[in-house]
Amino acid sequence: MLNMNIAILRSALEQLDQATQHHLEWHANLLRVVICRLPRDPNDLAPDAHRLCRFGQWYYGRAASELRSQPGFQEMGAQHQRVHEVAAGILGDIDRLQTVDRHAFNELMVGSMLMRRHLEQLRRGLRLALRSRDELTGAYCRTEIFAELRRRAEAVKHLGENCAICLMDIDGLKDVNRTHGHMIGDALLAESVRLLREHLRGDDKVFRYGGDEFLVTLPGADLAVGQAVVARVRDAFARRELFVAGPSFALPLTASFGLALLDPDIRVEDSIDRAAQALLLAKTVGGNRAICWDSSVTTGTRWRRLEVDQGMHSTEPDTAERPVEEHGK
Repeated sequence: MLNMNIAILRSALEQLDQATQHHLEWHANLLRVVICRLPRDPNDLAPDAHRLCRFGQWYYGRAASELRSQPGFQEMGAQHQRVHEVAAGILGDIDRLQTVDRHAFNELMVGSMLMRRHLEQLRRGLRLALRSRDELTGAYCRTEIFAELRRRAEAVKHLGENCAICLMDIDGLKDVNRTHGHMIGDALLAESVRLLREHLRGDDKVFRYGGDEFLVTLPGADLAVGQAVVARVRDAFARRELFVAGPSFALPLTASFGLALLDPDIRVEDSIDRAAQALLLAKTVGGNRAICWDSSVTTGTRWRRLEVDQGMHSTEPDTAERPVEEHGK
């Protein structure tokens, strides 16, 4: 799956559509030269003709860097170069007033067809990636979560790879929406995903789980590594302010986190529920916290929720009922 933000995906798709049009126009003009003997482009006989055409200028110069790592991109470049080499041979025959070799002409047609197939494959990949993204934030959609988690759970079970998951909730978003309006709240959501991308690792993925909740997969991470990653993210949030009306008016941006291991022996929904229990405890003790799930978190969460609901501020739960790992404000 392409790991780009939504603006880059759209830009890459626009580039790809334009590059496809450039290749089709070059191919059509070449056929006019071969069949109708119209004047040819002098660049078509240059040694680096595949770099001089408009498609080549895009491919070697302006193509989005994320596209270059996609399956088929390198093969498409090799095919494009070969098409130009065959075209140069045909144009040379025409200049020498020789009959065009039918095998070369057939290779030209087949090569151009393969080029279009490579382009369509890339286009399908981009469109699929766009459908999998949340429109507002660019995070992966909720519908992508369970397929990803089941795939990761299989890797945990059969390959012994750890995978931690984290639920993140933006603190105070409802108050922001009520006080400043949903446009400001939406800006906080989008900024939150940008911050996550900046401070997560390369293979980590962000999914929009609910209105102000995001689920993060941390492949290869046990709880210790997951804690370190989440602590870095939480600190980055605590340092960030969102300027919503110029430099004179900024909103603080903090978040709470619940962390759990993806357990292959239970349903992925239950692993998410563990992270949700840890997140609930992080929220009920004041927010701006990162808490790991263990067997005591369920009891601790219920105790804290009861305390908040009943206005009990002087009594603390037993130590045994508290989570083992908690990062405070």
